[in-house]
Parts: sequence; C-alpha cells; structure tokens
Amino acid sequence: MHVDAMRTIDKWIGIPLTFCLTQLQRLLNIIVGNRIRPLKKILFIELSEMGSTILVDPALQKARKELSAELYFIIFDKNRGSLDLTGTIPQNNVFTLRENNLFSLLIDTLRFLFWVRRNNIDTVVDLELFSRFTALLTGLSGACRKVGFYSFHNEGLYRGELLSHRVSYNPHIHIAKNFIALINTLLSKEDEVPYSKQKVEDTELVLPEFTCSQNDTAQMHERINEYAQGYAEEKYHLVLINPNASELLPQRRWMRERYEALIEKILSLRPDLLVLITGAPGEKEEADQMCIHIGNSRCVNFAGALKLGELPILYSMATLMVTNDSGPGHFSSITPLPTFVLFGPETPHLYGSLGNSTAIFAGLACSPCVSAANHRKTACLDNKCLQAITVEQVYSTILPTLEDIPH
Repeated sequence: MHVDAMRTIDKWIGIPLTFCLTQLQRLLNIIVGNRIRPLKKILFIELSEMGSTILVDPALQKARKELSAELYFIIFDKNRGSLDLTGTIPQNNVFTLRENNLFSLLIDTLRFLFWVRRNNIDTVVDLELFSRFTALLTGLSGACRKVGFYSFHNEGLYRGELLSHRVSYNPHIHIAKNFIALINTLLSKEDEVPYSKQKVEDTELVLPEFTCSQNDTAQMHERINEYAQGYAEEKYHLVLINPNASELLPQRRWMRERYEALIEKILSLRPDLLVLITGAPGEKEEADQMCIHIGNSRCVNFAGALKLGELPILYSMATLMVTNDSGPGHFSSITPLPTFVLFGPETPHLYGSLGNSTAIFAGLACSPCVSAANHRKTACLDNKCLQAITVEQVYSTILPTLEDIPH
C-alpha cells in the first residue's frame, strides 16, 4: 500500500478501534483482572523502518542479557532481511506482515493473533512512536506487560490507553537511547510515572561487529566483476554512492544532479577509484541514467545487484560510502566503513548512525520538520534543507578519507 493510504487508514480506522479496544480492556480487567506471568518472552514491534532494526539492537542485547528473556520480533515482510544483519533475533522468532494490500494485511493480522498466543508471549514492547496499528497489535497480543511510548500531557497522536508500562518519549536524546529506556522500564523495581527515570549512557550504544569469510569477499569481488568490466581487487578502491531514500519520506533525497557532480569529482581525483551506485532493484533504472550521464567506465550501476543480507560484505570491503538518510546509513554501522550521511527533514541528533558515520546537515530553522507528533508527514514540497548542502561541501568532507587511501 502507498504510504499516504496507510496513514489515512491508521488515522480514521485506528482512532476508533484503539478507543473501543481501550474500553474493552478496561472492562476485562475489572471482570477477570490481569494475571501477571513471569517475564520470559518479549515481543518487539517495529514495522516500517529498516534502519530502526539496527538502532534498536543495543536495547535487544540488553533485554537478552539482563532479563534473560527469549526475544521475538514482528516486522513488515519487505523489511524482514534487515533483522538478519545483526542476528540478534532467531529467524524462527520473527513474524512478518504483508502490507502490499489491505486484504493481505488483515489476513496476516489474524494470523498474528494465533501466533502470539501459541508462543506464549508475556511481554510486548511497541517501538513505534505514532502508529495506532502497532498499538492495536500490542493491545490484542494477550501479553500481561505492554510497554511503549505514551504522550501523557504532551500534544501527540492518540493511540488509546492500552499500555501497562507508559514510557515518556524524549525528543532530546537519540532514538536508540529511547529504545533502551523501554527495557529499563522492565528492569525497574518500582512503578514509575512516567517511566523511565534512569540515565542511558553512551557506552550502552554498542552494536555487534560484522565479520565475513575470505570466501564471502572472493564471491563479492566476482559479483562486482560481473558489473564492472576489468575490475580487479588489487586495481581499484571501492567508493559507494547510495542516492535514494525510501518512499516513506522522499524529502530526504539529495538532488540526482549533485550526486552526479560529486561522482565526477571523486573519479577525477585519482584513477584507482571505482564508484558503485547502490540501491534497491526498483532504483536500477535511475542509477543507469546516472551512469550514462556521467559517462565514465569507473562509475558502475550496482543497484539491485545484492540482497540486503549481502550488503555488509560489500561495506566491509569498501573505502567509504555517501548516502541519503536511509537504511544503508544504519546497515553500514555494523562494519568499520566510513559513512557520510546527508540529513534534511530529520536530524542526526535523534536518528544518526551508531557506526563510523559523519552527518552532513545544513541545520535550517525548519529542520527537522518531521516528528512523532506529525506522523512523520511534512508539509514541505521544497526540501531546501538538502538543497543547502552543496557538492563542494560534501566533497571537502569526504576528501580527507579519500586522500588517506593508499595508492
């Protein structure tokens, strides 16, 4: 389904449904009560953002270590592969929802109601900030503990009164720390209003480091050779360019012509640099047009060449990557790859990568213009926040890394 259609359904159907489910839950609590079970199995809900599956990993690690809990996850089917990058959630513990149309979404929601009970989930952690749909999934889960962000007296989106543990979302700290605050809520020895009255240290934001075998890298070199004639490992250093962003927020895209100009400057710096334009299969045509316009054999269309799970292998071999604020900026954080991320309608202070990442951010007075309060839907039709970032600014930022590459 289109993003705007999902927002419309979430608003006009989600509000009355969360209200009705709230009243039903209150009635059931009066009649039968809420039987508390030992904390053994935690289900995390994060549907639409692939990058968030990386940002939430420190919280997942803390839950597994300090709560000794078995972890489960529910996510949209198209984003399923992002969970495998860290390997924190066992594959058999992942439930996926198809969102390509309303009928399949309803069918999978019904399947979820049976799945969550069959697995005896006792705790649900809703990672979403604004989705009424995930609030409904949380409320219908049958879990005795329901943890999530709550607006309290702040102006925000109505999501019913379905949580047993209401956490105050803090828009002044990184989202990864907010996720850890959800776990601290479960670790708290006393009831708090609001949760969580505990500081999250920077040292807690640690990701697992990706490792690959020599066979993995050899196969990746062969794959690159299929797309780049004359490629040899000892001949070129790889520079990755990811010029697209998801349709959730197209305002995050830097202009194509500026990426083309940046690539031309990179290629003119030295002859041993090979630029790979990466992206999803649907971005292959646009990447092809970029290569044609640049007209250099060392600029190669690599969009759609890899599955999501293969990206860390490429990242571990490359010299650097320039990307819009999207999934790849977070996927690379489990590797040492120097990554340069262009931010516009969102801010790196809240959503920056946890890896070896440098944010390039104009910091206009209107930025960031998306938040939990507006369902991440901005009124902006002219992303001057990214137009303000020049080719020369990006090039000068990445130049020291390029100059450090051995010939």
